[in-house]
Amino acid sequence: MNLPDPNRDYVAQNLESWTNNAGFFAESADREWSGDPTWGCFLVPESEVGMIPADVSGLDVIELGCGTAYVSAWLAQRGAKPVGIDLTPAQLDTARQMQDKYDIHFPLFEGNAEATPFDDASADFVISEYGASIWCD
Repeated sequence: MNLPDPNRDYVAQNLESWTNNAGFFAESADREWSGDPTWGCFLVPESEVGMIPADVSGLDVIELGCGTAYVSAWLAQRGAKPVGIDLTPAQLDTARQMQDKYDIHFPLFEGNAEATPFDDASADFVISEYGASIWCD
């Protein structure tokens, strides 16, 4: 098992790890952007999970650790106004490619989702598909 080095900045470790795995996530980005929402490695349909509110029309949404931003794309298709933030330029590059391919555009920010550039209470709904528990202190 490759455990994080407690003497090294965990944000730098996260950046390195997500960058090294960006190709893996890029491979599934097209499927995730084009299909109905599914969650996790078992691809459980959103209709069974109920994570996304039934009506997100007009809601300001922030996706923390957005990666390829497919959750933001799902929300935008349902009328939300998402913004995504991710630490990894390679993930955001894939997100921008998907935005162009599917003509679904929303702001993407490169940055640490633990210290966003957004004001407190600036969103109606905040989501992190991979869960902050695996990428923040």
